[in-house]
Amino acid sequence: MAKKATSLKPAAAAAGKAKPSVAVIDPRKMRAPLTQDPHAIRDTREKVLEVAIGREVRAFRKKLGITVADLAAATDISLGMLSKIENGITSPSLTTLQALSRALGVPVTAFFRRFEEERSAVFVKAGEGLDVERRGTRAGHQYNLLGHIGSNTSGVVVEPYLITLTEDSDVFPTFQHEGMEFLYMLEGEVVYRHGSNLYPMKPGDSLFFDADAPHGPEVLTVLPMRYLSIICYPQSAG
Repeated sequence: MAKKATSLKPAAAAAGKAKPSVAVIDPRKMRAPLTQDPHAIRDTREKVLEVAIGREVRAFRKKLGITVADLAAATDISLGMLSKIENGITSPSLTTLQALSRALGVPVTAFFRRFEEERSAVFVKAGEGLDVERRGTRAGHQYNLLGHIGSNTSGVVVEPYLITLTEDSDVFPTFQHEGMEFLYMLEGEVVYRHGSNLYPMKPGDSLFFDADAPHGPEVLTVLPMRYLSIICYPQSAG
């Protein structure tokens, strides 16, 4: 049964700071054009191969620091054809791939690396996530990691956590790290701080923010409390 955590006080008030105002988000201001169609698929497996080859050709060319024109001159392939190859629009012949491999100094098989690379997936049964230690654990926060994929083709690391708070605590850890974070309330109520703003959150509410700003629970209003926390950051920052 949910209980009111009446003994808790806002960290800002305890520190003698001015009480920040509650932030209000206008959904109409959140509309932004999507840069990727989440429902798009590549038409055929052959098309996937063309895109994979094109990405590798471009990557090897840039690694050498040469332009498309330089590569065209070294292979006797037209600029237009090279552009189509790098953009995955056309399927290069074996002769063309051999010319590219010689000019770029890589084996022909190197162009198929992304096509043959397996894509990872992690499936976690209910209640079987990995309990992990993070700053805030001793303050009554339980972190359950729901999955993790390290090196991947996207260049982004995603850490999905199920966070549970079941005890009153006078300790409010402040977090600050690289990347973006998304919170989704499942149970209980909290006033969550991001920078100088406070967000009262109830089940069904969400908060998406730049994690480089100080953030964390300000007031544990109703316990027990559970929410999803999804943290994303570049692989290089890991």
